[in-house]
Amino acid sequence: MGTQYKKFEAHGSGGPRIREIPMRMVLPNLVTVLAICAGLSGIRFGFEGRFEPAVVMVLLAAFLDGIDGRLARMLKATSKFGAQMDSLADIVNFGVAPALVLYAFLLDRAGSPGWIAALLFAIACGLRLARFNVLDEETDRPAWQSEYFVGVPAPAGAVLVMLPLYLYFLRLGVEPGRPAAFVATGFTVLVAFLLVSRLPVYSGKSFKIPGDKVLPIILGVVLYILLLMTYPWYTLTASVAGYLIFLPFSVRAYSKRAKREGEKVPPSDIG
Repeated sequence: MGTQYKKFEAHGSGGPRIREIPMRMVLPNLVTVLAICAGLSGIRFGFEGRFEPAVVMVLLAAFLDGIDGRLARMLKATSKFGAQMDSLADIVNFGVAPALVLYAFLLDRAGSPGWIAALLFAIACGLRLARFNVLDEETDRPAWQSEYFVGVPAPAGAVLVMLPLYLYFLRLGVEPGRPAAFVATGFTVLVAFLLVSRLPVYSGKSFKIPGDKVLPIILGVVLYILLLMTYPWYTLTASVAGYLIFLPFSVRAYSKRAKREGEKVPPSDIG
């Protein structure tokens, strides 16, 4: 007992002493927590019927969730704790939040099929993230295959699945009735299957910008951000349409690259 008491005293009255942690190690985890708060706030706004701020919060959560890992690598502050936090945040922000906001907005009008579609999307997002973590640890894959995601990435899936909300915000005069709910249910199931598919989706990780194209590309990115701020729902709708059109081209590019690299495995067999 005496020895245990001395150890307790040595560590202080509040339990074992925890070593000091630099602020740069805390910052990425703080961004992750803020992303979770944004995602959960989006769910709250959705069930309160405030759908525009709900979508904004979900998109903000997706943005914050997308930069926390990059911030950690930039600050050299990666950790196992941060990786676990990021995985949990991904499921909330890319899977649960969009599904529940969409359900509160429209899918509930389809009854049980709408709820099943919301569940399928959230589960598919979790499976997609788990597969990403597994593939990220594999070292025996050809280097060029790391340039492609296996299936639509979770952040893109979250943006895609909320297309019915973007269309409604355009004020096109289409009311979110029962027929629209069944169409949205089918679209949600489609996005869920795109998440867990073996579709090769170009990631752009190794894309290099030619020196003479840097300024035009910067100008283009600034233009896109300005359009997103000024005409958010038009821009998001166009972005979703552009991304869906891009997918077949990505599969074609993968097939050509596989033939060039001498791979015998077709795109549908990766993963």
